[in-house]
Amino acid sequence: MEGNMQDCILLNLRLRSAGQVLFSIRHFFAEDANELYNAIRQIPWEDLIEGDGYFSVTSHVRNDSISNQLFANVKVKDAIVDRFRDRTGARPNSGPALDQAVVHLHWVGRDAEIFLDTSGLTLMKHGYRKIPGKAPMIEALASACILASKWDRRSAFINPMCGSGTLAIEAALIATNKYPGVQRDNFSFMHVRGYNPGIYQEVKRKLQQEEKELPGLQIIATDISEDAVNIARINARMAGVEDYIQFRKCDFADTLVPLDQAGVVFFNPEYGDRLGDEEALQPVYKRMGDFLKQKCKGYHGYIFTGNLELAKHIGLKPRRRIEFFNGKIDCRLLEYELYAGTRDIKPSQEKMPG
Repeated sequence: MEGNMQDCILLNLRLRSAGQVLFSIRHFFAEDANELYNAIRQIPWEDLIEGDGYFSVTSHVRNDSISNQLFANVKVKDAIVDRFRDRTGARPNSGPALDQAVVHLHWVGRDAEIFLDTSGLTLMKHGYRKIPGKAPMIEALASACILASKWDRRSAFINPMCGSGTLAIEAALIATNKYPGVQRDNFSFMHVRGYNPGIYQEVKRKLQQEEKELPGLQIIATDISEDAVNIARINARMAGVEDYIQFRKCDFADTLVPLDQAGVVFFNPEYGDRLGDEEALQPVYKRMGDFLKQKCKGYHGYIFTGNLELAKHIGLKPRRRIEFFNGKIDCRLLEYELYAGTRDIKPSQEKMPG
């Protein structure tokens, strides 16, 4: 797929579950750091970065000649700076901050590619969560889980154990077409030569026009911790979706599940880092399964967990197991189909009258 910088602007504002939007500058081969330096120095950086500006370097490196990824970053920085000095007699400043121009190197084996990172600071954080709460799910991951589910964005969305409210808030943002990047006021593409603020404002305006009101939407978020509920409410207010979410302090088993809407129920429980924690969580996972079986008939149930041993205590067979990574933890979004009544029997399975 090919695109231009205007496409990068749209992606940065619109994407919900991405980390960075990278714009490819050049692909090349490099055996070692010297070849890397020489290839990058040939790129006309004076056409891409302001001479009196600021840039940072990030990288993903797996090359036998490099034992420290930071060394590769320094070689990239040196090549850019030396190119500027040769061509203009001056140079932009550089450092670790990612709030202006950002150059990204991807170098695996001999294969290397250099990008402009048009995002800068990660897109995975959507900016509304001023109070994160205990062990929060990052916003982009929450959004990805919802997008992978069978929620139709109209029926009920139930989120027991809501914590800081990320799943419920992301559900409201998705349903109302509120895009996370629209609320952000700084991207790295704004610090690249040729940036046109008028194009950015037009893209932003069109995305804002896509937002819609859904007065009948039911999103219910509960937690046994009053502090968690208060934090979730504040975060929802910052995201502009507080009016769409019904918050309540209660044990998850007492969460109200509307019976007239075949929606979804989302759990994001603790995983248990130590053996004692895992044993203590076994009854919790069993109670989650009981809650889904007894109170959520007709819904699709989802449990996100990084502990498949604990998941065995849910007592339900998942219809799907969707793989995600929460940081370095290999996790699964488990999907359960919770039938409202007995399943239809196929004609070949029907008993013939005796």
